[in-house]
Amino acid sequence: MGWYGYLGLWCAGFGGVALVGYVRYLAGATEAQRTVRTVGRIEHVTPPRHGDSRTDGIRVVVSFQDPSTGAEFTVTNDGEAGERGERVKAAWVGRPIGVRYLSGQPHAHRFTHDVSERPHGGLGLPNCALFLVYAGVVTVAAIERGWPWALLGFAGPWALSLVHHLPENVRDTRRRRDTLAAMTAVPGRVVAVLKSVGTDEDGNTLTTIVPVVAFTTHDGTAVTAACEWGIPDPARSYGRELTIHHAPDDPADFTADIAGAHRAWRQGIVFDTLGFVVVAATAVVGAVAL
Repeated sequence: MGWYGYLGLWCAGFGGVALVGYVRYLAGATEAQRTVRTVGRIEHVTPPRHGDSRTDGIRVVVSFQDPSTGAEFTVTNDGEAGERGERVKAAWVGRPIGVRYLSGQPHAHRFTHDVSERPHGGLGLPNCALFLVYAGVVTVAAIERGWPWALLGFAGPWALSLVHHLPENVRDTRRRRDTLAAMTAVPGRVVAVLKSVGTDEDGNTLTTIVPVVAFTTHDGTAVTAACEWGIPDPARSYGRELTIHHAPDDPADFTADIAGAHRAWRQGIVFDTLGFVVVAATAVVGAVAL
């Protein structure tokens, strides 16, 4: 079987996956469409012990109401890593937290930090499969008509997508700048250092160290949060006093290195700009060379 045969099988296979996915979506049978999304409230926070595993996150007790029945539930995030959704990295009493579960199965809840999470309807897999079909078509065009079709076929839609999302990205960049400028400084303390040990695909041992800080905002909110960067020598940071900068309206947005946060913001602008220029230039080169 030659190239065209393999590419034909590629397109047919992923085209079938896309078709089945869209049919299930139209029938309302996708998991995303059957998922209930509601907002819970953290009622109790248990700070992790020094030396605990980072995969457990911060243990919390959450209350939420099932929108369909009105029943109230009080649950915890105890369980195996990942079994209860996203790890809770920042917690305080009264913090809203997203809760999702299949309809009629609130006991199988999962937590998410994004309380405004919008369902994608289960179109993620079929859309991905459709893109892979498109990639197969572009590959056929590139084999038949030359490399410019590969540049234009792949970089062109990417560039159009970046242009479409450019205003939103600019607004996000400005919001981040304003948030960093408005951050409030409060005293904090490292109350635990979490450690997890694993191995990579080559069998090498990987050790991850994450300090947990405790601080109180000016309005009296006691926050416990994992600080994944910004603390020098994190393995020896247990008990260290430090200054925490946090957003006034969201204590989960904090940093122990405000200067580093500003550098990361500026670097993000540079990388985004370079990425856009490279993608756009690639598409232009492909179009000119046709």
